[in-house]
Formats: sequence, structure tokens, C-alpha cells
Amino acid sequence: MFRKLMNRKRLSVLGVVAVLAVAGAAVAYWTASGSGSGSGKVAESNGTLVLHGVIAEALTPGSTSSVTLTAENKGSSNLYVGTVTEAVSIDAEHVSKGCLVGDFSTTEPVENQTILAGKTEALKPGSITMANTLANQDGCKGAEITLTLNS
Repeated sequence: MFRKLMNRKRLSVLGVVAVLAVAGAAVAYWTASGSGSGSGKVAESNGTLVLHGVIAEALTPGSTSSVTLTAENKGSSNLYVGTVTEAVSIDAEHVSKGCLVGDFSTTEPVENQTILAGKTEALKPGSITMANTLANQDGCKGAEITLTLNS
């Protein structure tokens, strides 16, 4: 009987010690400092501007017409447009009739403006001129002129 009583006391003491150890472990901690690093990347581009041009009036030898220009920014941040170059091409049918691309010249308007994200904005107008040469320019009658715009 004495032995049973001692085993119970021992078990009770062990139980109390176990409870205190668990309770102490639950609130014990060490303070520490840390370090590390992170990384990311800046996009190479958020898109490009889409430039649009409309020749206001049909050309005749020696005449000049304004070119209405707009810039469309479908990107998520503002984009910058500088000088707009206007390359001219003529439809193949009229080239075969003798219409010369060299008879047309354009301006290069200096825009230097920011186009806001998600906006289409008007640019400074450009112009296109058809030269008045000594040669017959009938091959250009009704020609379709295409402007390739770049900035």
C-alpha cells in the first residue's frame, strides 16, 4: 500500500512538472534580428504609341495639305512622343502608271509631349506636299497615299 501511495505521489509530481514545462514552453521565446533581400524587375516596355494620320485634302501638283496626327496610348503608364516622321508610299497600281513616291514630301513635326495612359491625344499637325515637276504626273491621279508614321 505504501508503494502504491508513493507511485501516486510520484505520478502527481511528474504531472505537475510536465504541466509547468508545457506552460513555460508556450510563453518562452528568444529575440533575434534578421536580414534578407528581395528582388523584382522593371518592365522593358508597357507598350507603344499607335500613331494615326489623316491627309486633310486631296493633293494636286504643287499643293500642300495638312496631316492631322493623333497618338493613342493603350498602355498603363504615360508615354512620350518626340519627332514624328512620315514616310510616303503609293499604291502599286499608280506606281505602275508612273506615279513617283519622290514627288511627295512631308514635314517632321516635333511633338515633344507626353501621352497619358489610356488616352488618345491630338498632336501638332504635319503636312504633305506634292511636287510640281516638269514631267507629266497623270499617273498619280486617284492614287492612294499611305503614310507610315514613326516616333
